[in-house]
Amino acid sequence: MLCFVDDVVVDYKTSEVKPTLDYLKYGLSMQLPSYLYLTNKSNLFDNIKYCGFYLQHILDNEIKIEDLIIEDLGDIREETVALREHYNFTRQKILQFSIDLYNCYDKDNRMFFTVTGKGMPIQKRRYWFSESFAVVGSAELYRATKEEKYLINARETLDTLLKVKKGIIKTEPKFNPEAVNTISLASPMILLITCQILREIDVERVDYYNQIIDESIEEIKLHYHPECKAMFENVNPDGSLVSGSRGRFVNPGHSIEASWFIMDEAAYRNNDPELLDLALNILNYSFELGWDKEYGGLLYFVDVENKPVQALEWDMKLWWPHNEMLIAFLKAYHLTNDEQYLEKYKLVHDYTFSHFKDEVYGEWYGYLRRDGSISTDLKGNIFKGPFHIPRCELENILQIKKILEKNT
Repeated sequence: MLCFVDDVVVDYKTSEVKPTLDYLKYGLSMQLPSYLYLTNKSNLFDNIKYCGFYLQHILDNEIKIEDLIIEDLGDIREETVALREHYNFTRQKILQFSIDLYNCYDKDNRMFFTVTGKGMPIQKRRYWFSESFAVVGSAELYRATKEEKYLINARETLDTLLKVKKGIIKTEPKFNPEAVNTISLASPMILLITCQILREIDVERVDYYNQIIDESIEEIKLHYHPECKAMFENVNPDGSLVSGSRGRFVNPGHSIEASWFIMDEAAYRNNDPELLDLALNILNYSFELGWDKEYGGLLYFVDVENKPVQALEWDMKLWWPHNEMLIAFLKAYHLTNDEQYLEKYKLVHDYTFSHFKDEVYGEWYGYLRRDGSISTDLKGNIFKGPFHIPRCELENILQIKKILEKNT
């Protein structure tokens, strides 16, 4: 994420050692690196490194401002272009800041979730999501450097990840499996995007990754219930609904994120109509369930029957679901040319940049109350790192470029 060299902090977004305030109005600044710098230098904070951030699809320096003008998109173009100009680096530079291949691995090739500043392990979780980030980060390092060791690490970490998922490597279950035996949406959707990226880079194993992708999509389908117009976070292993509040639980942002993973797969398969229809239905249902018609923004959690949600943060507005909506609606517009998706993109864009962006100090707030007021001014923590925001803006740039090419 960033590197400490004596008393110098390196901006994780530019790899420059001298921070700039020129991009404050776009929400791009040194807030997160400054936060991590303080945790390193002050005894008021824990000096902890978090394992599992990566950036994907780093662009070559070839996009010019005049090439990114789309009629009726207005300020959207200005903000994405500003971000692109701010990313004035080689792919290798940023990726070398994005992953630590040495301090975060345990002897069993599983990853620690947190380590001290000197690399001492603190926490190792039952989940394998740090491993999934490491897979992609290593693969992207291989794409940038062509050094075989990074590809080997990506393959070996994926193998470990799959063993954990399949239960070959045992981890302590979150719930007693005799009482609660459900499957979660997070597992197949993260495995899907991980193998989609690997397929693009590790071309020798395309068939292997395609098999995992097919299996992941089938598992995602178990969560999708068109009769309820929802994709549920938890279902039984056969896809049947779980009784009680746990079974009625929907995470709209998660579902929308999964929808654009499936859109990408539909596009890869020459706009496969079945996959595209699945993705669009998930997007439409999730937005309808989650969009707050009174205050705007996407509710964090919802109950499909409008019953009380157990999680106290259910009505908050978090940054990352809005990132995922911005990606999903622009992809949907590109793939369908349906104006409703462009209109929803602009609706989400207007809410997002008027509520989350800090106009004074830059970067984004992560956590809002239901009415859009700021719950905390914390901008960097164990979950909010340099991932969702840069990925969103970079994906939007790619989609704008494709839309322009399609319309010329």
